[in-house]
Amino acid sequence: MTGRRAGRALLAGGLLVTLLAAGCGVRPSGVIHGRPAVSGPSTGVGLYLLARGELVLVLRPTKLAPSPAEALAVLAAGPDENERSAGFTSEVPAGLVPVTVKAGADRSAGITVRTTGAAQPLSTNAADQIICTVAAAAAQAGVAANLVQVTIVGPDGARPPRPCPIE
Repeated sequence: MTGRRAGRALLAGGLLVTLLAAGCGVRPSGVIHGRPAVSGPSTGVGLYLLARGELVLVLRPTKLAPSPAEALAVLAAGPDENERSAGFTSEVPAGLVPVTVKAGADRSAGITVRTTGAAQPLSTNAADQIICTVAAAAAQAGVAANLVQVTIVGPDGARPPRPCPIE
């Protein structure tokens, strides 16, 4: 009797699995066509914001690609309402602007960012946000290579040159 019950249970379980797999409700259809994929360069400024403490590239739409100094001004203004509601934050102080950004003589030379605020007390995240935003804007403008070294200089001295850690 026990063997028969086990056999029936296995048979019922197998039948149930077969019925569920066969009747999943998805019916075949023809190819569904959509619009063509977006192509070409995106227009906007690439800002490096923080999401849960990690650097994340966020494209903020603009009519023209801004200079590295303009990109830093946008970064120092902080996340906009949509970015804040999506959980993005920034550790870049608002007192960072105005700044000057000077690229080296050729595309592989470093970039120097001169701030009006102190450079030494910037958090590692704030420095990385500045470095990555400047490097991306300079590469987009064609004045520097992607992996360029960036030096942040303030009235209190200079931080060591570094490339963007996530490029």
